[in-house]
Amino acid sequence: MKEEYFKWHSPNLNREIEMLVYGHSGYPVVLFPTSMGSYHENKDMGLIESARWYIEQGLIQIFCPDSVDKDSFYNKQIHPVHRIENHVRYDKMICHEIVERVKNNTPSGKVVVAGCSFGGYHAANFAFKHPGYVSHLFSLSGAFTIKNFMDGFHNDDVFYNSPEDYLYGLNDHELWNMDIVLGTSNWDICFDANLKLSKILSDKNVHHWLDIRQDQKHDWPLWIEMFPHYLSRINFF
Repeated sequence: MKEEYFKWHSPNLNREIEMLVYGHSGYPVVLFPTSMGSYHENKDMGLIESARWYIEQGLIQIFCPDSVDKDSFYNKQIHPVHRIENHVRYDKMICHEIVERVKNNTPSGKVVVAGCSFGGYHAANFAFKHPGYVSHLFSLSGAFTIKNFMDGFHNDDVFYNSPEDYLYGLNDHELWNMDIVLGTSNWDICFDANLKLSKILSDKNVHHWLDIRQDQKHDWPLWIEMFPHYLSRINFF
């Protein structure tokens, strides 16, 4: 299984960013880490290994960028306006420095986005903000609001990065073309968040799969079970 390491200076973040890429060819999958996770977390915890067959067959390439959560949502040392500004810069980095460079590796000109836990938030938020770039969204135990990180602060950037809020008014036709999976479990701490997002999507007649597994905790064994299953939904050819 081919693994490549990349490090570059991000003009959007004005800092160094690191990323691991798995695979030699195939459909691009941008896989976000969990809360404050690093670019190698998904490898360390076994999620990449769960997708080995797809990678070795040349069906997918997985791009694992670093997070900046420590500088954005989890940085209580700065004002919330700067937390959300840092996240907006991260979104621009993902869009312009990664997705726009790899999306044409497939005839659809789109990518898959995925992530576990807070990575599920990042994947969902990116997909809904940039639906024209995303063919599949796989959220594994995600949550879909950032209000709890903002200490009561609210502005347009907070609103437009909380899918629970802005999805109601989103009418981009590409949303209805996206394959959306919301994976959760009846024991998942994010179970209610997934039910809520599913209802919002249903109210908009957006087709999706609310996959509720049974009696598994919000943890890596659940996500390792889910991830290769969801990858099978990609139309590789």
